[in-house]
Amino acid sequence: MARSGLEVQKAAVKALFLREIKTRFGKYRLGYLWAALEPAAHIVILLAIFGYIMHRTMPDISFPVFLINGIIPFFIFSNISNRSIGAIEANQGLFNYRPVKPIDTIIARAGLELVIYGVVYLVLMLGVGLLGEQFAITQLITLICVWLLLVLFASGIGLIFMVVGKSFPETEKFLPILIKPLYFISCVMFPLHSIPKEYWPYLLWNPLVHVVELCRQAVMPGYVSDGVSLGYLALCTLGVLFTGLALYRVREEAMLTS
Repeated sequence: MARSGLEVQKAAVKALFLREIKTRFGKYRLGYLWAALEPAAHIVILLAIFGYIMHRTMPDISFPVFLINGIIPFFIFSNISNRSIGAIEANQGLFNYRPVKPIDTIIARAGLELVIYGVVYLVLMLGVGLLGEQFAITQLITLICVWLLLVLFASGIGLIFMVVGKSFPETEKFLPILIKPLYFISCVMFPLHSIPKEYWPYLLWNPLVHVVELCRQAVMPGYVSDGVSLGYLALCTLGVLFTGLALYRVREEAMLTS
């Protein structure tokens, strides 16, 4: 029986997903453990540098839990965005098969990052919980919605740069330069309320600030971040994703034939 377009795309994404797993981890002896080592090492280093200071400034908040809910979302955004821009070149030979489209590579890579960092997040949160750090997931639905919106937002950014990068390869160098400063203005290492309120309008335009602070609110009872909004995050995600899909729709044939 003939398969529907959705079934064909589902099969293509699944095949690309499995290929990405083998490509990412198949050549390393530690395999999937590498996925957890990067954020874990990052957190340990920051704890060693800022742990004492942050414990004094935020005595009622678990700093490891605070960091995990800043670093993991940022890594998800960074990895999906950066890996999307090179998705066409990495899978160029597969586009000779008609069912495989460039957008399928974005979906597969975003799905893989979500699975990897979802598992890493659970492992790290369980680990700090066993070490005695206090947290409680009081807003599970909000946490799930924020993560899904984060993946869609990052995929939209990646899709835009993938399409633009096909015509202007220089953008492959530009995106990492653009993303790195976001690490320092996305509340990854500090809470929003530690910044004077007159500067909030400049920080709150950044959707990642809303992602990070909403994640912390969801798992840290008593942590309140005024000014962040799930609605704003959803609106930004919708705008970025629509822009990416529109550009892709216009340039799809050109990308496949170039």
